[in-house]
Amino acid sequence: MVLGGPLKASNDALARRYRAILESWRPVDLDIDIAEGAARLRASLRLRLPDAVQAASALAINAAGLVTHDRDFSRVRSLQVIS
Repeated sequence: MVLGGPLKASNDALARRYRAILESWRPVDLDIDIAEGAARLRASLRLRLPDAVQAASALAINAAGLVTHDRDFSRVRSLQVIS
């Protein structure tokens, strides 16, 4: 989760700013299309399941980017990763 970095660093101010941004985002339902997209990403890029689901979800809604501290997403070239 994106809050992991600031919380691990004990940066409460940054965690609060991240949380304020997170509250404006909308959840994405996991449907069969996203599940299949995640399976394809896992197979082609060797992503872990949670990472593949997050990437497939972002791609499914044409997200402008994915905010994360996880470097595994750099392999998903069709998705802008914001860290």
